[in-house]
Amino acid sequence: MSSSSTAPGTGPLTGAEPLSLCSREPRVPADRLVAEMVPPPRFDSVRFSTYVPDAGRPSQTEAVRVLEGFAAGLGGAQPPGTGRRGLFGFGRSRASRTPAGPRGVYLDGGYGVGKTHLLASLWHAAPAEPARKAFGTFVELTNLVGALGFQETVRTLSGHSLLCIDEFELDDPGDTVLVSTLLGRLVEAGVALAATSNTLPGRLGEGRFAAADFLREIQGLSAHFRTLRIDGEDYRHRGLPKAPAPFTDEEVAKAARATAGASLDGFPQLLEHLARVHPSRYGALTDGVTAVCLTGVRPVPDQSTALRLVVLADRLYDREVPVLASGLPFDRLFSEEMLNGGYRKKYFRAMSRLTALAREAEGLVTP
Repeated sequence: MSSSSTAPGTGPLTGAEPLSLCSREPRVPADRLVAEMVPPPRFDSVRFSTYVPDAGRPSQTEAVRVLEGFAAGLGGAQPPGTGRRGLFGFGRSRASRTPAGPRGVYLDGGYGVGKTHLLASLWHAAPAEPARKAFGTFVELTNLVGALGFQETVRTLSGHSLLCIDEFELDDPGDTVLVSTLLGRLVEAGVALAATSNTLPGRLGEGRFAAADFLREIQGLSAHFRTLRIDGEDYRHRGLPKAPAPFTDEEVAKAARATAGASLDGFPQLLEHLARVHPSRYGALTDGVTAVCLTGVRPVPDQSTALRLVVLADRLYDREVPVLASGLPFDRLFSEEMLNGGYRKKYFRAMSRLTALAREAEGLVTP
């Protein structure tokens, strides 16, 4: 949400030039990466009670029921230093055995069915202090390992009662093995796990494709996860028209100047700038920005650029930063080859999220 007292797009011109993301080169200390492992602003206030299941999709109601029980089961865990903890709260000494049953839960489903809402609700419902539970995307977790080192990351997260991983990625074998090894160490320390991933659009009719991939990739950890399949259509576009038509360069520039805290950049220039900023800093890149205004949106030229744009889209969506653009609509960013390749689930997620942010930005343009 905008922190400005004047509604975006409805007030007078601010008289100041808009911000430019291309002029920012943020530096992010490792301790900030750890401190920011909480649900993002978009999911600050979500709870199980605010999740609205689709009446025609009983799996959504069942997921809420199971996750509420999962959260409640974390309540009896002993504090660090008193022995390892069982997932459902049965304290045990180091000589005792882990209670039978899954030590984690995996939410499997398509785009926009509310998996992140449910994962954040689980984090909020878990009866532990915020400092003893962590929430982050797969990318943020790998960035944390890069910043702290593997052993220090294990030490830092081992004192937690719960680790929630959103958008667990199955398209990068190296990162998947790295995080799988990390999760193994955390399970040994008694940390409960929860994760989400998207079913690939072309495989939605084949049941638990993403779940099978996930469980295969984490091999030895597979017995610790109960899979919850969540069916449904993308709520971000439920009953809504297709991606909104882009505005003109002039309309975008005018809206940027009329909106306090807005940024204004050429899309090609922003893509070039992202190559010079580590993806772990993309959140800091948008600090204080109330709206992102882009001119000249065009197809993304290559895979590396596309993957960087995906990370930026995730950070903007998490922070509820609307995106106003001229040029091509966001559902035409990625080529057919990209949308049929190994990273396609990331690109579909980015299109879904950018389209939602584009709808939120329509109010920035005055008639």
